[in-house]
Amino acid sequence: MPTVACDKEELWKRLGRAYSADEFDRLLFEFGLELDEDTTEEVEALKKKGLPAERPQLKIEIPANRYDLLCIEGIARALRVFLELDKPPQYKLAYPAGGEADLLSATIEPETAKIRPYFACAVLRNVKFTQLSYDSFIDLQDKLHQNLCRRRQFVAIGTHDLDTIQGPFRYRALPPKDIKFAPLGKSKEYTAEELMTVYESEKHLSRYLHIIRDSPVYPIIYDKNDVVLSMPPIINSEHSKITLNTRNIFIDVTATDETKLHIVTNIIATMFSEYCAEPFTIEPVKVTRPDGTTQLTPDLKYRPSTAHASYVNSCTGLQLDAPAVAKLLERMTLSASVSPNDADEVIVQIPPTRPDILHECDLMEDAAIAYGFNKLPDAFPTTSTVAQPLAISKLSDIVRLEWGLAGWTEALPLILCSHEENFEWLNRKDDGKTAVRIGNPKTLEFQVVRTSLLQGLLKTIRENRSRPLPIRVFESADVVLKDPTLERQARNVRHAAAVWCNKTAGFEVVHGLLDRIMLMLEVPRIAGDDAAAPTGYYIKERDDPTFFPGRAATIYYRPPKATSGLATFKRTLKAAFNDSDDLEVGVLGILHPSVLEKFEITYPCSAVEFNLEPFKKELQTVFA
Repeated sequence: MPTVACDKEELWKRLGRAYSADEFDRLLFEFGLELDEDTTEEVEALKKKGLPAERPQLKIEIPANRYDLLCIEGIARALRVFLELDKPPQYKLAYPAGGEADLLSATIEPETAKIRPYFACAVLRNVKFTQLSYDSFIDLQDKLHQNLCRRRQFVAIGTHDLDTIQGPFRYRALPPKDIKFAPLGKSKEYTAEELMTVYESEKHLSRYLHIIRDSPVYPIIYDKNDVVLSMPPIINSEHSKITLNTRNIFIDVTATDETKLHIVTNIIATMFSEYCAEPFTIEPVKVTRPDGTTQLTPDLKYRPSTAHASYVNSCTGLQLDAPAVAKLLERMTLSASVSPNDADEVIVQIPPTRPDILHECDLMEDAAIAYGFNKLPDAFPTTSTVAQPLAISKLSDIVRLEWGLAGWTEALPLILCSHEENFEWLNRKDDGKTAVRIGNPKTLEFQVVRTSLLQGLLKTIRENRSRPLPIRVFESADVVLKDPTLERQARNVRHAAAVWCNKTAGFEVVHGLLDRIMLMLEVPRIAGDDAAAPTGYYIKERDDPTFFPGRAATIYYRPPKATSGLATFKRTLKAAFNDSDDLEVGVLGILHPSVLEKFEITYPCSAVEFNLEPFKKELQTVFA
């Protein structure tokens, strides 16, 4: 959860009184927040030593969905309403003296669809900043960028001194060589291509360069006189930077997601609209889209919703009527009133600062918070249930137990690995249809989600090669495979794998390990050419570049003939069948020397890996 640092003295001033540590901790708990740290003692200790110290800070943990609490303004505003010191503020649009005709305008050009297609603006008039409020304004932008905006990937915010620029504004997308301006903090002008090089060495901005670096066009915002405002999502212009003396603020927001665009625009505008000459008023901007349609942004319309006292009572165990529920919701910055047509219904107007409220259950939760979770009545559940493990989890537990009793050690490697480890190092080719790749991986070690357990076990042996031989490790866990037939485009498959490392190859050891687990799962061993065998497993020699030539085998499983829906079963498993409908579930053999060389293992190894999924439905009697 994000943590917001609030100036302690300023927060007490906004709340109208000073709180003791216990009182404030209790207040935050009742509101659903948590005090992470109070730096008062640290500051006093530094002052006693004669060292420079900042003002005491209160660091408050905020729920990830409460974007309206990411600054001291939002926290103080919400707590004052919660304590019934204020009524919920009413946010509204304020038009110039000439009405809508005198509004600032902005145009989105069609080329922006190639990079960041969505754009919104807002204007805060006659703002009066102090150093604390100015710092809070900058900090809120950073908090939004790191959380909701996903490090500027989805949304980027720019703020400008409106008195230094002139409308109408144009949101364009141009080749980087055609963009030139002086970025924030610099007096020299650079092209966008040069800026990519300049900011590579700057820790704060280098993390955002990848968002647009490879695009043929970069987003850019110009004013009437072709003065650059910003190049989102990287940097604003030095020309329009805001200062403590700024009185009129122009806010631009660009995005790849329209929903997040409007949420961020509303939050950044409403949080600091309290500093306007007329508090909680925002001047809109007329934005013209590429198709010619227009929209006023920000959209501060209150969303209507309904809550029912009976539903709140059924979830909380309370006995509240509709007026009581409406009063509780008012304490959570919502406008609520009892419906004139239904005594059980509460009509709620959700402000633009509360995008976290989506359903009636969210309103019920707010009512419960306002009432006090600690005051809710205790009640014993009317029903009693006993949980049962999933069949595949029970199957994995059987594997862990039996292989552990056989003297093998369970390993728990990471599920992410490099592309080389998953393919090249195992002498396997990437067909582009198997592995799930990680977007913008932090390191080369975490590029794909593993499609096999072998690389994790081999890395475990590599890191423990100084241990006495033999090294016997196993794992029973999920691999992930692409599956375009599913909504999430991928599926988890439970595998079991083991690797033996010793001075001799030990093929017979892993073969015996396979036989042992099949014995415990009551799967008999059969001859592959025995068509009369109803069910069982067998192995056949195979050619596999991961294993030594002539020292590898495929594990086949013959499902019981009584299995219903065999065709569906095959499709679900996405596995290979031979002509007799026997299922290929795994492989075992002696690993190829080139594989061992890449993993820096100097002793021969044998391995077995197989899919556990086919056995979970066939062995219900074992699970009982």
